[in-house]
Amino acid sequence: MDFKRFEYKFQVLEHHLDTFGHVNNATYLALYEEARWDFITKNGYGLDVTMNEKKGPVILDVHCRYKREIINREIITITSQAFEMRGKIGKIKQEMIKENGEVASDATFTIGFMDFKERKLITPTDRWLKAVGG
Repeated sequence: MDFKRFEYKFQVLEHHLDTFGHVNNATYLALYEEARWDFITKNGYGLDVTMNEKKGPVILDVHCRYKREIINREIITITSQAFEMRGKIGKIKQEMIKENGEVASDATFTIGFMDFKERKLITPTDRWLKAVGG
């Protein structure tokens, strides 16, 4: 299955920074999550659907690399693309790209699709697969 690639632009702000003046390491994960919610919401599977259906995404694992410093007021593009869905488990690759084209960070997220009532992973629905670009 080929998955669409999504882009999310944002400007780094003061509250994203640590005492060294660059983006705090934990903030990268929050920004990656913001980008994921942006594309799944735009593709019909936002928080309202997750809450109503009691089914939605959970992060099972993350591998994040910090390659280039990101500083205050930079404009960053986060690209996101699912690249694997096997049974109940999938993977999404995300990158933070600086305006000059340099990759500042990349991360691979292992995700599951969870039934929140049953508290277990389930096979993703067609609606969810569409939301992640399938």
